[in-house]
Amino acid sequence: MERFGLSDIQAQAILDMRLKTLSGLQREKIEEEYAELMKLIEHLRAILASDKLVYDIIKEELLEIKDKYGDERKTKIVAAEGEFDVEDLIKEEQCVVALTHFGYVKRMPIDTYKSQKRGGKGITGIATREEDFVKQIFTCSTHDTILFFSNKGKVYRLRGYEIPEAGRTAKGTAIVNLLMLDGGEKISAVIPIANFAEGKYLLMATKNGIIKKTSLNEYMSVRKSGLIGITLKEEDELIDVRLTDGEDNVVLVTNKGMCITFDEKDVRPMGRVSQGVIGIRLDDSDYVIGMESIVQGSKATLLAITENGFGKRTELDEYRVQTRGGKGVITYRVTPKTGNLVGIRIATDDEDVMLITDTGTIIRIRVAEISVLGRSTQGVTLMRTNEGKVVSIETISSEDKEEEER
Repeated sequence: MERFGLSDIQAQAILDMRLKTLSGLQREKIEEEYAELMKLIEHLRAILASDKLVYDIIKEELLEIKDKYGDERKTKIVAAEGEFDVEDLIKEEQCVVALTHFGYVKRMPIDTYKSQKRGGKGITGIATREEDFVKQIFTCSTHDTILFFSNKGKVYRLRGYEIPEAGRTAKGTAIVNLLMLDGGEKISAVIPIANFAEGKYLLMATKNGIIKKTSLNEYMSVRKSGLIGITLKEEDELIDVRLTDGEDNVVLVTNKGMCITFDEKDVRPMGRVSQGVIGIRLDDSDYVIGMESIVQGSKATLLAITENGFGKRTELDEYRVQTRGGKGVITYRVTPKTGNLVGIRIATDDEDVMLITDTGTIIRIRVAEISVLGRSTQGVTLMRTNEGKVVSIETISSEDKEEEER
């Protein structure tokens, strides 16, 4: 009674109970505890087997938290000041963009290709469908505005990051999925524009030797469906476009190795839909394959590449400035061995040149490794073209020595 605080009656009642009764009370307690545990196990297994029960529990617990801790919002969500631009979320970086003859385009990191020695076989640069080939490759920033000029003289625009990125051997994305091209229309020239500054011009050349200069600002607001960039005569095509400052010399080179150099000031600025003027007079079956602009006092050389992988550099001093509209002078002695010219570039020793074949192979060579020869020579072998022919070239900045060896 002292230990448990029992009264006389309670103590007597316990003494009057039989021993088996006490044992029975303890057994009932154990059985009840066992039954409760089995119920709990069954309930927990049911929860694990049912998403609905789990969500119900989460909902119930969240409502309890809400009832216990819920109060008025202490912060306010408002529109950000200034205009939001999705470009701010895109990392600005240099890249290589490749465009194929059948209109597939892709963007690749600039370090996809490292320099190789002259005369190598190259590496596969893009997987193409049968009879397709890479026709143009260029470098730009992901934030640049890229103007696409078609063979029919229309101009379209994309931002660099809008071109899907793909691996080195990927086919790329069909350009018709990115631009609203008309039937039979193909992209013949691409110009990356960092900004639409005053005093800049777009210099255009056609297959039939017509040249035209228009202020860059006239192409600032290009619609998604495109605008007329130049009015072309029948059977003529736009083959090249260059960005200039209006103070350079212009070089036009033909498929048969002829070249004319004249002052850009000989071509007056014209409206966006004008036709242009004669740049070079062509012989029968000949046509213009490329155009370049030469900065006054430039120490660069004229790099010329043929379809059979031959090439050379020629000092710019060998090209006297002529009057626009002449026949020009010989710049490359084309032979059945070398094949006709396919591309020209004004290049410096600190640049590399990429040669692209119609089978999709690309080789990258240091410009400094290419021989400097006279105008009427046939050049040296730059790339072995056992299968296919060179169809396009592009010059890019050389990599640092550490990157080339990596």
